[in-house]
Order: sequence, then C-alpha cells, then structure tokens
Amino acid sequence: MTKLEDVGIDGALLLTLETHPDLRGSFTEIYRRDFIPGMREMVQGNLSFSRAGVLRGLHLHRRQFDYWCVVSGAITVGLYDLRAGSPTEGKKAEIPLTGEEPRRCLYIPPGVAHGFYAETDVVLQYLVDEYFTGDDEFGVSWDDPDVGIDWPLGDRSPILSDRDRSNPSLAEVLRDPPRYEPGASL
Repeated sequence: MTKLEDVGIDGALLLTLETHPDLRGSFTEIYRRDFIPGMREMVQGNLSFSRAGVLRGLHLHRRQFDYWCVVSGAITVGLYDLRAGSPTEGKKAEIPLTGEEPRRCLYIPPGVAHGFYAETDVVLQYLVDEYFTGDDEFGVSWDDPDVGIDWPLGDRSPILSDRDRSNPSLAEVLRDPPRYEPGASL
C-alpha cells in the first residue's frame, strides 16, 4: 500500500511505495494514477542523469505537475512555494530522496519552485502532465537568500547549467507570481 505524506507545502506529496522483495531482488510499482486521488494524467516520462555535485534548479512551471522518482543515487530536493494566496506561500522544504529502499517519489504542483542537488551520481525518472514545449519553463535563483534552501554543499561549489546560473531573483519572480487555485493541487 502506498503511503502519502505532506511535506509542508500545499499539494506537494511524498509517496512511500510498497516494494515486493524476493530472492531475485525486488519489484516496485512507481506510478499508478490512483496513488493520489484526483491526480492528473501523466503524459510524458523523462530520465535525467546527473553527476555528483550537480545542482539543477530552481525550476518553475505555472501549469505542469511533476512526479519524481530516484532510480539510483541520492539527492536533496529543494522546494519553495511561490503561489500567491497559497496557504503555504513563501514556505520551503528540503527533502532527501534516494534510489534505496524504501522507494519514495515526490509529487510537485505547479507554482512550486523545485530543484535538486546530486549528492552522488544520480538517475532521476520523472513524469509530467504536460508535453514539453518550452513555454512553461521558468526559474528562480537556486541560492537566493530569501528562498533559503539549505543545500548540502559543504565547502563545494555546485555544478550549474548556464540557465540555472542566470535564473532571476525571488523578488523578480514575485513581480508576477503564479496564482494559487484552491482545489487545483491535483
């Protein structure tokens, strides 16, 4: 049975999945539309490989839901609720995810900035409920002190894409924030 856990941001859920081990290894269903009541249909699956030390984000979609599952490795996910009017507006969360048991997946609603730091080499499978076109791709600076994500960098500098290095500040993004729609979290 899949267990749903609130992560402190409205509509963002951590799912602990049931694993079926035997002498050969194990089997886990990582996605079923009925895991989350009212969940929108996922229409595209993506596979991302990141080397240890890579930081991806913070990314933002105004329409798209994401469903993340770490296949192998370990990441720390950073979330920040940008949605004007959300009961958790301005809240952040840091969530560790690994490819180890118990298998856990993360459901991220639109308007919640998200990213991750790869603590090891990592393979992330993620599903989305909108086909990629590029017109719903936004971001906010990963290290903005007003966001305050506590990335586990130690004394290291993360490896960033040009896009993530140039994402705008939180103040700039909040000039036109995503709007919270009650009941639209699913």
